[in-house]
Amino acid sequence: MIVIVKQNACPQQVENLKKELEGLGLQIHFSKGVNTTLMGLVGDTTKIDIGKIESLDIVEEVKRIQEPYKKANRKFHPENTVVDVHGVKIGGGDFQVIAGPCSVETPEQICEVARDVKASGAGLLRGGAFKPRTSPYSFQGLRGEGIQLLLKAKEEMGLPIVTEVMSYEDIDLFENVDVIQVGARNMQNFELLKRVGRLNKPILLKRGLSSTIEEFLMSAEYIMAEGNENVILCERGIRTFETKTRNTLDLAAVPLLKKLTHLPVIIDPSHATGIPWMVEPLTLAAIAAGADGVMIEVHNNPEKALCDGAQSLRPEQFDALMKKVNKTKEFFKTL
Repeated sequence: MIVIVKQNACPQQVENLKKELEGLGLQIHFSKGVNTTLMGLVGDTTKIDIGKIESLDIVEEVKRIQEPYKKANRKFHPENTVVDVHGVKIGGGDFQVIAGPCSVETPEQICEVARDVKASGAGLLRGGAFKPRTSPYSFQGLRGEGIQLLLKAKEEMGLPIVTEVMSYEDIDLFENVDVIQVGARNMQNFELLKRVGRLNKPILLKRGLSSTIEEFLMSAEYIMAEGNENVILCERGIRTFETKTRNTLDLAAVPLLKKLTHLPVIIDPSHATGIPWMVEPLTLAAIAAGADGVMIEVHNNPEKALCDGAQSLRPEQFDALMKKVNKTKEFFKTL
């Protein structure tokens, strides 16, 4: 339920209403826009007498919300959320590119890639330290050592780092990581979601292989319900009957999510298709669709990569793509 407060409402009266509603066991979420203040009511609202609330001088309107996700709902929070990662902004018109290798392999590899992607204009560095793999015999990542190598690359190049957590038991290793990624396979690992929800740092949440948009938003809600509202949503492709690509990129999810939620939305064209030459058209399409950014895999030697080399761009390919990204962004600003 949403209570729309009048523009000239007395702050003390608003506070009194807040306390009264909290006395009914509800959580109150405030969203203050330029011209409107919303009180989002989370909990069992069946106890509320809507007529009584609407009769108050400070209340303009009361609306019931049917969707089960509240904090992630744009109706609760009309303004776009902008996630600020040490000055690098994602959302609200700031298109960002996150780039780097699928997995961290050596100090030389991650630092070289970091140097290249920064020179081309990437705003954040990605790299996997913990790698969820379909086969138990595949490379699983360097784990804690991989995080230390990412931090070394961050120190040298100044790019904020993004890396994936696999288990809440490893959370302490991520203390200095700037953005923690929750991958597609863990999108509904609710204990992990609750744990990262208690952290004071941005969370990049990837959509599950077979998850609906509502399930995706409910996973974001798990994080936000714990107090962490710095959530970035990532569409990375879903499983369909098509076998020509690794997954099927649901590009329609971008405008749909932007309609339903105030959270930033990015896409991952590398994982979505598994085909490097498709990264460019899908990145440009993401800009046209209104995405807030992309996450792209870049490797300095894809043929010898320990993980997903076949879908990675070379640094020179990434540089060429970034030139087109900049031109495309400028074009859409003129529309």
